[in-house]
Amino acid sequence: MSISVNLFLPELFQIVLVLMLFFQSISKSQVLRNDGFWVPVAAAIGIGVSVASLSAEGMLFHNAYKIDMLSQFFKLAIAVGFFIATLNARQQSTLDANKETDYFLFLAFSAMGLQFLSSSVELITIFVALEISSYALYAVIPVRARDKQAAEAGIKYILFGAVATAVSLYGLSFILSSQHTSYLSMLSGLDWHFATNPMAVIGLSMFLAGMFYKLALFPFHFWCPDVYQGASNETAAYVATLPKLGAVVVLIRLAAILTPHTEVTMIFAVLGAASMTFGNLSALVQRDVKRILGFSSVSHAGYVMLGLVAGTPKGLAAAAFYSLVYILMNLTCFWVICKISPKGENVTLDDLDGLYKRSPYMALILAVSAFALVGLPPTAGFIGKLFLLTSAWDHGYNWFVIVAAVNTAIAIYYYLGLVRHAYTVEPVDKRQLEPMDVGGMNVVWGTVLAAVILLLGAIPAPVFSLAKAAGVQLLP
Repeated sequence: MSISVNLFLPELFQIVLVLMLFFQSISKSQVLRNDGFWVPVAAAIGIGVSVASLSAEGMLFHNAYKIDMLSQFFKLAIAVGFFIATLNARQQSTLDANKETDYFLFLAFSAMGLQFLSSSVELITIFVALEISSYALYAVIPVRARDKQAAEAGIKYILFGAVATAVSLYGLSFILSSQHTSYLSMLSGLDWHFATNPMAVIGLSMFLAGMFYKLALFPFHFWCPDVYQGASNETAAYVATLPKLGAVVVLIRLAAILTPHTEVTMIFAVLGAASMTFGNLSALVQRDVKRILGFSSVSHAGYVMLGLVAGTPKGLAAAAFYSLVYILMNLTCFWVICKISPKGENVTLDDLDGLYKRSPYMALILAVSAFALVGLPPTAGFIGKLFLLTSAWDHGYNWFVIVAAVNTAIAIYYYLGLVRHAYTVEPVDKRQLEPMDVGGMNVVWGTVLAAVILLLGAIPAPVFSLAKAAGVQLLP
C-alpha cells in the first residue's frame, strides 16, 4: 500500500505540531519548556495548509480513510477553530505558567484526533479517532489552578464519556453482528429498517450515543453546562466548539447512508426537536453566562439535525455550513467572556451590566455574537439557520421546522438578555464602570471575528458552495 503525502498534509502538519510540543514539554530547559508563544502562529500556518489541501481526493489505509471535499472542509474548519482557541488561550490567568506548553500539547492532540475523525469512513476507525480527540480533553478540563469546580467538571466529563464510549462499543458489536461489515460504503446498501433488521437499528442508535455525547444532544447533554461552568473560560471555549465539528462530520457521513424517513432518521428528528426545546427552556433561567452558552449548545445541536434528516445534498451542506458558523459565533462570544474576566472567574449576567461604558468594543463584539447565535440578519447565524430550515421543509419534516422556528423565538429572550445587560442595565457597584483595558491586539482579533460573522452572513455563497460540493459527493 502506497501513501501519498499530498493527501495527508493537514494531518501531517498537526502531527509535527504535536511532536514539537511534546519535545518542548519534556525539555529540561525551563525557558524552552514554558513558552508557547509560537503555537498560535503555527496554528495559523495550519489554516494555510488546510486551504492548500481542499481539492485533495483519495483513499488510504485499506479504504478506511477517505480524503474528499467533506473531510477537507471540516479539516479547514478545525484548523480555524484551533487557531482561535490557541490565540484565546495565551496567557491564561488560571493556568500555571509552567503548564502552558502541556496545555497546548493536549489541545493540539485533540485537534489531531478530530482531523482523523473527519476522514474516517469505517466504524472502528471512527471510534479510535473519537477516543484520540477525547482523551486530551479529559486532561485539560480539570486544569484551572486550584478550583474544586474544575476537578468536579473533569470527573463528570470522564465518567459520562466512559459510559458513552461503552454504549457506542456495545452498539458497534450489534452492527457487526447484523450487517457483517464496518465500512460505511458497504453499510449504505444494507437494510436499516427496524421491522426487518432490529438489531442493526438498535446497534446504530447505540453507536451514535458517542457522537450525540460530543454534540451535547438531548438526552446526552447532562455533562455540558456543569463542565462549561467548572472548566476555565478558555478550555470551555474549546470544548464547546471543536469537538462538535468531529461529531457533525461523522453524523453527516452516517446520515448519507440512511434512507430518509426510516426509524433512525426519525430518531434524529425527535432528538433534535427535544434538544432545542429543552436547551432553550433551560437557558432561560440561567445567570452564569457559560451555563447559558452550555444550554444554548444543546439547542444548537438540535438545529444541526434539521440538515441531517433532510436526506439531500443541500441538507448535508446546510449542516456542515452551520457547524462552521456555530464555532465562529460561539468562539467570539467566549472571546468576550475570556477578555472581560482577567482573573479567569466565571461571568454572570450581572457582571455584564454597563459593559458598553467600560469597553464599547467588547460590548459591540458581544452584541454581534449574540445576534448571530439567535439568528438575526445580517449575521452568519441567520443565513445558516435559513439554510437549515429550507433544507428540511417539504421533505416530510415540516413539523420539525415549525418546532425550530418556535425555539428561535424562545432563544431571543436569553441571547438578547446578554446585550440588554451590556447596554441598558446600570451596575449596582459603580466600580464596574471603570474603563477596562483589554489590549489593542485583543480588540483587533475580536473585531476580525465579528467581521467574519457579518461577512459570512452577507456573502455566504463561497463557503456554502464548498459545503454543497461535499454534500453532492456524498449524495450525487
